[in-house]
Amino acid sequence: MLFIEVICVKSINYKEGIVITATELKKNLGKYMKCVEQQTDVVITKNGRKFARLTPYVTDIEQYFTVRENALDYQYGGKKVSYEEFMEIYEKSTLRMELINGEIHLLASPSIHHQEILGRLHLIYNEYFTGKKCRVFLAPFDVHFKKKEIKDPDVMQPDILVACDLENNVTEKGRYMGTPTLVLEILSESTRSKDMIDKLNTYMLSGVKEYWIIDTKNENILIYNFEDYEIDRFKSFEKGQIASSIVFKGLSVQVEELFSDLI
Repeated sequence: MLFIEVICVKSINYKEGIVITATELKKNLGKYMKCVEQQTDVVITKNGRKFARLTPYVTDIEQYFTVRENALDYQYGGKKVSYEEFMEIYEKSTLRMELINGEIHLLASPSIHHQEILGRLHLIYNEYFTGKKCRVFLAPFDVHFKKKEIKDPDVMQPDILVACDLENNVTEKGRYMGTPTLVLEILSESTRSKDMIDKLNTYMLSGVKEYWIIDTKNENILIYNFEDYEIDRFKSFEKGQIASSIVFKGLSVQVEELFSDLI
């Protein structure tokens, strides 16, 4: 029994469970059934592709929803698809998801800190743009980012976006198909790398002019300005400073006030 437990622990991928080939399963079925008994999923591959999963049987409703969430992540999370395939999946799904570099990313529910900061920023942005041509939108709001010299767009939901090209860029179904002038993302531990690397690249290559990154961990604001599909300027604003937009003169945020007295 100790040998089986060691195998289960050493082989586990904490996102998926144990990943083995169909041949390995046939040779050691009993061993992997023991792993399943120990509440460890076993993912089976054939010709290098994942095609089946052994998962513990559950009767408790709370366990059911946990397993269902993991299964959805396995089904969609990290899957490579075309833009057309993504839209077909998206139209039939109730899940929030993004398409970045041909890969599907499921979106988790935001934290209370995230939402409190988002609310404060929306008030500032909305007050600034009241009566102006450009409009402010909050997530969830799909944007189809058409990157320079890349066929398939990315589909993402920035936390805040400022659109100044609404005329002739809204479909009959009410979908926005233009390019925002400014986008803003609030970092979380699960999205930190994606927001600071993948999304930055997408925004830069799609013609966005300014990208705000709200870093809740370090309590600062990063602002990138793009010109001719390259980074033109970059600045970090710390506590005691005022983060100011280059594109929209007068749009500014007191960094310390943004992060003060959070729940």
